Amino acid sequence: MQIAALVSGGVDSSVTIPLLKEQGFDPVIFYIKIGMEDDPSFVDCPSEEDIEITSYIAKKYGCKMEIVDLQRAYWETVVAYTIETVKKGLTPNPDVMCNRLIKFGAFETSFGHQFNKISTGHYARILEKENGVYLGTAVDPIKDQTYFLGRITYPQLSKLMFPLGELQKPEVRRIAEKMRLPSAHRPDSQGICFLGKINYNDFIRRYAGEKEGAIVELESGRKLGKHQGFWFHTIGQRKGLGLSGGPWFVVKKDVEENIIYVSNGYDPVSQYREQIYLDDMQLLHASFMLKDDMKIRFKIRHQPEFNTGKLKQEGQRWYILSDVPISGIAPGQFGVLYHAEEDYCLGSGIIAEKQTS
Repeated sequence: MQIAALVSGGVDSSVTIPLLKEQGFDPVIFYIKIGMEDDPSFVDCPSEEDIEITSYIAKKYGCKMEIVDLQRAYWETVVAYTIETVKKGLTPNPDVMCNRLIKFGAFETSFGHQFNKISTGHYARILEKENGVYLGTAVDPIKDQTYFLGRITYPQLSKLMFPLGELQKPEVRRIAEKMRLPSAHRPDSQGICFLGKINYNDFIRRYAGEKEGAIVELESGRKLGKHQGFWFHTIGQRKGLGLSGGPWFVVKKDVEENIIYVSNGYDPVSQYREQIYLDDMQLLHASFMLKDDMKIRFKIRHQPEFNTGKLKQEGQRWYILSDVPISGIAPGQFGVLYHAEEDYCLGSGIIAEKQTS
């Protein structure tokens, strides 16, 4: 079996190589280069160190290694998606779209199609079923990354291998130490290079500009201050508002009027909702069927715990009715659905306002 192993230089993807070798495989290692060094907002992306570590691992285990430059594809897909989303007043998730469009999209077109399987360092599992494969949650609930994989397609899923899915993070660290991998003590990545290594607001400012607007208290309608554009703010945001007498939370945005609405307190009631509307629903397997009033588990962000509720249909639209009110529901982010009892992901939708856009 020919396996393409995506290795970033971090501890997780690095450990997949000795695990694959122990299983008798001889993977070809690929380092995907997506950092936007040409953008003036760019601060620092340790691609040189990443490549050095990945090269060391390839040499240590006798694997062929390729560096794949997908910067242009990344710009034309993930970055374009991010800019377009923020201009609409929504909250993008580049990590989710990078998996679908770059790691398992552009890479598949360029190199992946030559291989039977693609291995990554994601904490997730492939569950073999009679009718195909399902995206299973990882054994380690804290590190589980199925939220970031809930938007991939079934053809993409069917080619994937997740060697870390049955392991706890401390076990992965111990393996890295035992194998004396240079990444053994590297801190976990805080996101893909685009988000983690550039000044996000400077980047958005360059491509969306600035437009002064009012910050208004939701409950009283009182103007509290000014902002430089609704696109710099997201639902649930607490820091960076420049308001005294806080804490203040962003609870609503009026895109047409360029108004940011905020509420005061550490846990304002206005942050919470029970209904979460979803657009563009996409399921991970053809056999999955959505039914009105079906029980589900779900996540609206990357987090260890699941929320529970029911999936409801309203005309042609679906929404989640959560068992308890939840906060920080940000339109533009993804609502990822899971089976109510079994440990696998059903698919995802884009969180929307109640009104059809």
